[in-house]
Amino acid sequence: MKQEWLEGHKARKRFGQNFLHDRHWIERIVRGIDPKPGDALVEIGPGQAALTREVIALARHETAVEIDRDLAQFLREQFLPDELTLIEADALKLNWATVLEGKRLRIIGNLPYNISSPLLFALMSAADRVIDQHFMLQREVVDRMVAEPGSKVYGRLSVMLQYRYVMHKLFDVPPGAFVPPPKVTSSIVRMVPRPVESLEPVDMEVFAQVVALAFQQRRKTLRNALSTILDEEAILRADVNPGSRAETLDVAAYVRLAKEAARLQPHKDAV
Repeated sequence: MKQEWLEGHKARKRFGQNFLHDRHWIERIVRGIDPKPGDALVEIGPGQAALTREVIALARHETAVEIDRDLAQFLREQFLPDELTLIEADALKLNWATVLEGKRLRIIGNLPYNISSPLLFALMSAADRVIDQHFMLQREVVDRMVAEPGSKVYGRLSVMLQYRYVMHKLFDVPPGAFVPPPKVTSSIVRMVPRPVESLEPVDMEVFAQVVALAFQQRRKTLRNALSTILDEEAILRADVNPGSRAETLDVAAYVRLAKEAARLQPHKDAV
């Protein structure tokens, strides 16, 4: 009966559902994750449990976040409470600071393409208690995440995530591995948070503002793109060429620009 229900469940467009079903790719992804007993594993969007079954078989237990009520009910029928702890919620709205409090998390998932970027940014709030993250995303998104300065796809997502994580693209997954097959190729990315003590201190709000402005109009020089918050002298003080363009700067340069911008901003308690 459970199998009939599984086959009868239609992927819901509003949740960006594409269900992984190919055994070869499922096993290859799980090998990349390498789950072990005792790991505090959290899966975002377990769906029809393709990865979930294999992860639980190796780690004995995982916690899963599922927004689809029908799939949540299916998961409860498939697994015992000591195998699966289910959080029925929207991963975007979840307070990640409260998920398995006191534990170091390993987060995994086939992330819906329509919310992948905002979800990646939301997860940054929990990065100090994360061991690693393994996600399946649209290939173009992963290519942007791991892009180096000078690349055509190096942008805001690259800079913001590379400040906080060391990232590696592991491999591509073809559309035929899913039901229904998406119109794009997927990729697996591994994200390992940088140790907090190794991070250059920076006001994250200002950092995000500088990065967003720099990449808003890529053809503009930084002199023009950042003119509302930094003049040419301030850019030079940050040891950055005002005539350069956003995609040529590494993460460290953006941190220096953000520090300069924060120094110039009026104090919040100023009249």
